[in-house]
Amino acid sequence: MSHILDGKQLAVIGDPIEHSLSPLIQQAMLDELGIRCSYGRIRVPAGTVAAWLPGAPDLNLAGFNATMPHKTDLVPLMDTLSDDARMYRAVNTVVIRDGRFHGHNTDGEGFLRSLHDEGVRPEGKRVVVYGAGGAARSVVLKLAAQGVENIAVCCRTPAKAEELARASTRVSVIPLQDQRFVDVLERAELFINCTPLGMQGVPSQFESFDFLDALPSSAPVCDLIYRPLKTRLLEEAERRGHQTMNGLGMLIHQAILALEQFASQPLDAERMKAAVSKKLLPALGHAV
Repeated sequence: MSHILDGKQLAVIGDPIEHSLSPLIQQAMLDELGIRCSYGRIRVPAGTVAAWLPGAPDLNLAGFNATMPHKTDLVPLMDTLSDDARMYRAVNTVVIRDGRFHGHNTDGEGFLRSLHDEGVRPEGKRVVVYGAGGAARSVVLKLAAQGVENIAVCCRTPAKAEELARASTRVSVIPLQDQRFVDVLERAELFINCTPLGMQGVPSQFESFDFLDALPSSAPVCDLIYRPLKTRLLEEAERRGHQTMNGLGMLIHQAILALEQFASQPLDAERMKAAVSKKLLPALGHAV
């Protein structure tokens, strides 16, 4: 049976793009589904996506994913935007149909589904988010929309997070050096690291993990990093008795959601996760 994607191309664009895992993840799912479509990488230099976009249909692309630094630049270039893309003001998935560009963002929903996989339901909970960069935005706004009790965004430069606080009454901003940081940790029911601290290839690390001592051991600790699969933060949290989770689930779920948009069909998430894990975990240096 032919498929809408048969004979077409998909890709991820970014700059740099060489280390993106999207081709491995998406091709594993396409192959599992028996769809004759290849997924590659396209380097689009920073600041040039507006010039590159009109030629995308000529590349036989049915769509593409976008990573840094193009997510925000794509927003005004889209013919339509999904609710999440509009809310985050960022696009990570573009579907091309009849020469029109349809922008989506699967990051927040992907994160939410990864929490659900681990039995974590954030609704009505008190959440502490560490960091206020781009990764934090989709997480914070999605959680706020899900009806958490409150989200304390804790960071070194509070001005970066003030926009998030203005976007939702459920969000407050706490400077790391403020005593209130300890106060919100003591009441937290979920802790999420949205910074690159501890990531493979990033020299920066948490100066101390003593802040975890203020966190109730019943509060799960989530790190959006997946390289390495177990960061120092997660090791220290485990040692203190916390449930822990890395960013691999978010990575896979946002990719599944993107392929659902490209393919115009719902996918069996468990089947897709199994297909991806066979390819992805060895690539990350861990046996399945």
